[in-house]
Amino acid sequence: MRAGRGTARLYGNADGGSAADAWREAVDGSQPYPRVHIDRSVVVTASDGTRLRATVVRPANLLGQAVKTPFPTVLNVNPYNRALLDGVDHALHAPGIGRAVRTASAALALGDGASRIGRTFGTGLWDVFGINRGLVRSGYTQVIVDVRGTGASHGRWEILSPREQQDSIEIIEWISRQPWCDGNVGMAGWSYSAINALQAAGHRPPALKAVFAIEGGEDLVRDVYLTGGMPSAFIPLWLALVNGLKWLPNPATGVADVVRGDAYRWLKDRLKSPASEMPSLVWGFLTARDERIFDDPYFDVRNPKVEDIECPTFTVGGWHDLFGRSASRVYSKLQMEPGRKQMLVADGYHLDPGCDHGTPGRPPRLDVLERAWFDKWLKSADNGVDEYGPVTMHQQGGDWSCGESFPRASVTPRRFFLTEEPSGTADHARHDGSLRAGPASRRRALRITPDLRGFVSRDIAQVTAGAAIALGEDFSTDARYQEEGGLTFTSEPVSTPTQVSGQMNLRLNVSTTAHEGIWAVTVNDVAPDGRSRVLTNGALTASNRALDPSRCTYTPDGVLLDAVHYLTRERRLPVPADEPVRIDVDLVPTDAVLAVGHRLRVDVYAASLPRYLTIVPDLIKARGRRQQLVLDPNKPSYLTFQADGGFGAEPVPVVSLAANS
Repeated sequence: MRAGRGTARLYGNADGGSAADAWREAVDGSQPYPRVHIDRSVVVTASDGTRLRATVVRPANLLGQAVKTPFPTVLNVNPYNRALLDGVDHALHAPGIGRAVRTASAALALGDGASRIGRTFGTGLWDVFGINRGLVRSGYTQVIVDVRGTGASHGRWEILSPREQQDSIEIIEWISRQPWCDGNVGMAGWSYSAINALQAAGHRPPALKAVFAIEGGEDLVRDVYLTGGMPSAFIPLWLALVNGLKWLPNPATGVADVVRGDAYRWLKDRLKSPASEMPSLVWGFLTARDERIFDDPYFDVRNPKVEDIECPTFTVGGWHDLFGRSASRVYSKLQMEPGRKQMLVADGYHLDPGCDHGTPGRPPRLDVLERAWFDKWLKSADNGVDEYGPVTMHQQGGDWSCGESFPRASVTPRRFFLTEEPSGTADHARHDGSLRAGPASRRRALRITPDLRGFVSRDIAQVTAGAAIALGEDFSTDARYQEEGGLTFTSEPVSTPTQVSGQMNLRLNVSTTAHEGIWAVTVNDVAPDGRSRVLTNGALTASNRALDPSRCTYTPDGVLLDAVHYLTRERRLPVPADEPVRIDVDLVPTDAVLAVGHRLRVDVYAASLPRYLTIVPDLIKARGRRQQLVLDPNKPSYLTFQADGGFGAEPVPVVSLAANS
């Protein structure tokens, strides 16, 4: 995943230096056009006759009349109903109210969970997501489209389907032919609309010249739908949200729709599919007989073909985002030189991207980065944004930095073994074990049972897209409550600041008295005062342990570093009762630094509800189970990761352990 070394980077700091001052002034200074003209009732007819509804925002003169000059156009396609985006736009730009909202947002303290989400209203996220008046006033047209079957668009909602992707391509082509577009189109978005942008870019429509994608996903199954073979609680909640929003008429188009008869067609389409995808998901959860419960062709046609993208792409992510692994994987898959591709990853969640941007030492606001990116690639501005980054990361436990690679160049593959000896740091856990340079000295089975402590953990914060961080430290920065139900294994304290960067794999030797095992794990940074902060996580059902070697990542010596499981119906393996099996739990890639005196910890749980749900057929197989982690010197359990020096007891390089790999 090395970025390579081409042109020397001009800006070593994450804030972008003097170049970013110019980017910010371009956004916050006076604009060439005083107003915007908004048409919320535009119709784009797809090739199959479906009527898609759009908002077109154009630069305007003092009288509010649209300027006739053609401009580059930025497209946002999302399913969240343009009426909702209109509400956000009014809140941010209504006379008196908008300035007050932004000022209050900027004044919120950064550390508090609720304020992290609130601060996004002043750091550019909602401008990128919705109507960006500043961008338009600077000389762009913006088009926002309701995905078919959502908002005011007709048709049936088919999540990220090939038909929906074809809609995006047709919309781009339609935009490029309009008199208000100069033929250059960019796509921007957050979450669903970011995925939509990556999908469209993979099809290489000629007019699409750049993408700015915030927290999109490149592997929907492993990111959020079926992590380790277990559905995420996020999916039914999200489906309920979008299905609810699609039933809300848009006041801006309602009267015109009634006159044209569109309201009848809209209602008829909604009645045909009142709760898109939800019956299938429920059926699959109850029976395991639906394509959405496995890595099926259903997902193959929905994952963006990132390796086929040719236009410059800026991807923004978060270490604890719903799509936590995607920003780094998108960056690595993009087949273009650094600068044309950029990656920015924060120590945050799905609902708070950009919340700490805009101050010295931190990245520019998201609207500032978006404007600079599109100015460069849609207007050919020589603004130096291609020399920013290209890998900008907020290191967990550390600061923001820019670099040329992920993982960091200083790290090498290492390994720690899980052993039974107490570390003396986790008396609150079911078992206090150690991470050591050598395997366990004798065989011992550690029993673990599921509990409900996952409802108070960073897992619940992640599955609620970050909303739960408003409830306090137990939901974000202190895992000790959850650890009371888990097995912990902790290293010696590090003697110097120690960087942990990149992919990780946790190999476990496990058994169960039933015919299914359910495992959830975290890797934590433990402070001298005992606070245990989750750095990354993963999960796996034992029946899904089969690996796809063609997609796994290995060290130069052939040791597994990043596991990719098939997660298909055909590749599921039997789980024998009372017989240990070896599983590899893939962990979300991360970047962290352990301060002097801090320790690395692995936590092992029998479940983590509701972050990971278990389908009913697997629950039946697992009924009455007693799970065990079997520490065995002949079949060791160990964490393979990448780090530089600093551990008091140096982890053994993986090269010396090939026989046990």
